[in-house]
Amino acid sequence: MSEVPQILLQHHLKKLRLPTFMAEYQKQAHQCAAENRDHVHYLSRLAELELIERERRMVERRIKAAKFPAVKSLDSFDFKAMPSLNKPMVMELARCEYLDRFENVIALGPSGTGKTHIALGLGLAACQKGLKVRFITAASLVHELIEARDEKQLLRLQKQLASQHLLIIDELGFVPLSKTGAELLFEVISQCYERGSLIITSNLPFDEWTQTFGSERLTGALLDRLTHHIHILEMNGDSFRLKQSRQSMAPKKKPAQKPAT
Repeated sequence: MSEVPQILLQHHLKKLRLPTFMAEYQKQAHQCAAENRDHVHYLSRLAELELIERERRMVERRIKAAKFPAVKSLDSFDFKAMPSLNKPMVMELARCEYLDRFENVIALGPSGTGKTHIALGLGLAACQKGLKVRFITAASLVHELIEARDEKQLLRLQKQLASQHLLIIDELGFVPLSKTGAELLFEVISQCYERGSLIITSNLPFDEWTQTFGSERLTGALLDRLTHHIHILEMNGDSFRLKQSRQSMAPKKKPAQKPAT
């Protein structure tokens, strides 16, 4: 039997960018023949496999582009250890419908209470929906903005950030911002307003954000935009990291010795 038709088929599938078709068509042909399935079922199965693989690769690309420091899901978060956190709200947010409405999420609480984990989990959920996500700490974002301004690339960076469906700004409030940094960050948040959604984590309550931005006027204008469409996640409790450190440092009880016989 001539190999020409098979070579031509592989060539066409490669041109059409259907790698799963190419990898699976022979296997599925044998399987469908054994099951006495017709050609429509055979083609349908191949198309389904191609779509599943294409979606998997798309999610991988979204996760890579998001620049998460770690990939964490909400399934691995210990909600019982953080009773102040509204779990039903978090799980509702994981459906990503708030992104269609350009709503924002702010997670507030002391260091080590899992704010970043929740932000990463919601970011991962958005990636799995095929949405564009970017994760960055507040300090790193300000540094990138100042660097871009100095290199006359600020407009390009601002457009890139504003094009995200979800921008996650972590650790706002850990370090005070310079006047320039605060103004550049305010501009990014303003550009995202009602064009995309933001998740912001902060160890400071709203009434202390002036310490970070250094201006009551700027802070007021910022909160006015952020809190227009907002979901607030209160995460007040003991630090997970502190708990783990205490547990690892605690002396282990020696097993009771059996009495000699």
